[in-house]
Amino acid sequence: MTSRPALGPLALGALLALAPLSAPVHAEDHSFGQIKIDAGKELFDADCRRCHSTDADKSSYGPLLEGVVGRKAGSFKGYPYSPALKNANIVWTTGGIKAWMEDNDGLVPGTKMRHVGITDPTVQDFIIAYLQSISG
Repeated sequence: MTSRPALGPLALGALLALAPLSAPVHAEDHSFGQIKIDAGKELFDADCRRCHSTDADKSSYGPLLEGVVGRKAGSFKGYPYSPALKNANIVWTTGGIKAWMEDNDGLVPGTKMRHVGITDPTVQDFIIAYLQSISG
């Protein structure tokens, strides 16, 4: 995964323009929630898909991320995790995924995954919204 800048002013402006001006924007709002999921999929495709699949029918270098939210780290059958991740005793909650995206080696020293952290909280939130949408 590579770090991506926050949404550009035009993209962010377009996203916010879709929300009514008289009402605050909430993640629970269905239309905004779908926009977050779609943006998260796009960010995931750009930053994560080269190593991770979200479709069980497609193999990937890294473990499958379909159903990752709520899964115990290092538990996807058939993937050769590092001993560090297998023994980390982490469940992939929103907070755990954010910490992983930001600094996976800091969270689990000795993990074999290498990437530049995704530190932008907006990008993290959008990717997590997408992962939650495919985690049933």
